[in-house]
Amino acid sequence: MTDQDTTPTAPATATTPAATPALWPAIDELWSRLEATRKHAGQEGVLLRVLKLSEEVGEVAEAIIGTTGQNPRKGVTHTWEDVQAELCDVVITALVALRTLTPEAREVFEGHLARVRDRPLEPSA
Repeated sequence: MTDQDTTPTAPATATTPAATPALWPAIDELWSRLEATRKHAGQEGVLLRVLKLSEEVGEVAEAIIGTTGQNPRKGVTHTWEDVQAELCDVVITALVALRTLTPEAREVFEGHLARVRDRPLEPSA
């Protein structure tokens, strides 16, 4: 048993720290840095940026396999904190890819998030 607090927390809202406005400036900065060093331009560069998501998702899978020791040859090689970090990498990579597709990434994402949030959980009749 750990001393870790397992009390559920309220979901993030526009006034909680998870919705901090620093997210989008950080995404813009990362995008700018990547653009400055991009080796492939045009559609190929965009496709490679989006394809990077597959690599990051694979790293999540690798971390989960490593956390659970599912590879008998390797045993336990990762922690749940590693899984969390890899999931963060997926989110960051996705937001940078979205920013690559449109300078209005924040508006596109927030509009889509609102639509997803408002969807009913039950199947439609």
